[in-house]
Amino acid sequence: MNIKQYFPLAEQLSSYTPTLFKDDMVAGLTVWILLVPQAMAYALLAGMPPIYGLYGSLIPPLVYGIMGTCRQLSLGPVASSSLVILVGISQLAAPETPHYIELVILTGGLIGLGMLLLGLLRLGFLSVLLSQPVIVGFTAAAGVIIGVSQLKYLFGIDIPRFGQSYETILYAFQHIQETHWLTFAFCSGGVLAMVAMKRWLPKVPGTLVVSVVSIVVTYLLRLEQYGLEIVKDVPRGLPHFDLPLLGNGNLNAVFPTVMVGIVIGVVENVSIAKALELKTKAYKVRPDQELLAAGASRFLGGLFQGLPVSASFTRSALNYEAGAKTGLSSVILAIMMGLTLLFLTPLVYYLPKAILGAIVFMAVKSLIEVGEAKRLWRIRRRDFLMMLATFFATLLISIEMGVVVGIVLSLALVLLQASRPHIAILGQLPGSREFRNIERFPDAHELDDVVVARFDAPLYYLNADYFKTFIHQAIQTHAQCKLLILDCSSISDIDTNGLNALEELHDELKTQRIELYMAGLIGPARDLLNTSGLTARIGIQHQFLNIYDAVQFFKTDGKASDDYWSEAAIQFNHKKNRSKI
Repeated sequence: MNIKQYFPLAEQLSSYTPTLFKDDMVAGLTVWILLVPQAMAYALLAGMPPIYGLYGSLIPPLVYGIMGTCRQLSLGPVASSSLVILVGISQLAAPETPHYIELVILTGGLIGLGMLLLGLLRLGFLSVLLSQPVIVGFTAAAGVIIGVSQLKYLFGIDIPRFGQSYETILYAFQHIQETHWLTFAFCSGGVLAMVAMKRWLPKVPGTLVVSVVSIVVTYLLRLEQYGLEIVKDVPRGLPHFDLPLLGNGNLNAVFPTVMVGIVIGVVENVSIAKALELKTKAYKVRPDQELLAAGASRFLGGLFQGLPVSASFTRSALNYEAGAKTGLSSVILAIMMGLTLLFLTPLVYYLPKAILGAIVFMAVKSLIEVGEAKRLWRIRRRDFLMMLATFFATLLISIEMGVVVGIVLSLALVLLQASRPHIAILGQLPGSREFRNIERFPDAHELDDVVVARFDAPLYYLNADYFKTFIHQAIQTHAQCKLLILDCSSISDIDTNGLNALEELHDELKTQRIELYMAGLIGPARDLLNTSGLTARIGIQHQFLNIYDAVQFFKTDGKASDDYWSEAAIQFNHKKNRSKI
């Protein structure tokens, strides 16, 4: 067993230097400053006491720092995973009750176990299960739902839980006269202060500054006596090891939430890691190992009472910008969280929950990518509509349905593109041997009695009928056609259905006294046609290296065969039944 394969930090530290340690130390401390208030805020969002957010920030970054292949990725509580937990588990128990806490911890552990199994089975490729437009739509809807869920911290109104976001909005505005203005001032003021510091003082940790100032002001003025809700006691000490309770139907009850959590966790973890890999260009992310690291982090985090976590793009970007060079920055972060739990929790007693709501509102801004939606509308309307469908399914039906719709739409789009690939009718460019798409090149002219078609995809069961239909229509629109040339240079593979389609096409053209030539067949396709016997049926001298040679061979009635036909057009790999291009 190669220990460095499963514990990449060992390899990263093999050439470690004091300079690298300094960079990792600064990055770890920087992310820690941001994570402490965020962890408590996202715990409240998930319907959990704030301490569980701190617990979730201890073990997961420690384990991921040792096992992860992405050196800057930051694992911990995030808004999207907290929302998934709240929506799924609040249907089974009341938030912040002992049973609810038990189910949340069980859910986090099972999500980790599921991701761990996917990693062991080397299924890291599943990270592409959701396309980019679907992710944009889902996260935008999640951002709206999260923002709506924080209205109680903005207005200081006790808002009941509703099934739909619009019901929450309606209730809030129906009771707007009950607004607790001190709470409103703290929450809205906190948001404005953080936005201002992010714009004009980007190097200042706005989240920490706002949290500290609000604690000091609340303590000095005793604002809790005027109705400002505060965090109060946060237990001191490290979390204890405990096995989640699997009985009493708990496993079946949390299963839907677990599945959604796994899908979102896989996509977020690998996509963020890949994005950081492209930025740094200093290492390679291994998706299977990423799933092992992320799964082990979540599973062990659940065993130590942690809030379910996920990869955070915001904190990962901060970790990168702060200079993190290895996974040790995450280890340092975990150590600092441990010290926080041991010594610093009493300091957050007077932290207003309105400020935690403000922190969550700041997270919403990063989830709603208006610019990306505009780009999709501008460059590809089909992707925009897919994003929109995912957005409304998530927003109006449920988180689970949003994920299901996203997966179905992603797969449906793949199937649609595979079943109706691009096919072009080609014409010859004046004064050249080149043939191009007549719809893109106005100067390209078709030959009177020759149809040249290019099929830009593998020819297999999903598109074989579409291929035949297109060719039939092309032949019908060219009444004088005596020759069909198939440009096969873009056909990378052919299955049995594809072979049958070519055979049927050949026979039908033969009855119409139209010849069939094939040009540019790549090696594997040539081998398959030869093995199936189709090469012999079509005719050896009806296969060419390029379209121009095929046209000239036809025009000279084969008399200049030595000039335009080459044995290279039917070169086969007889040993492996496979040829190099």
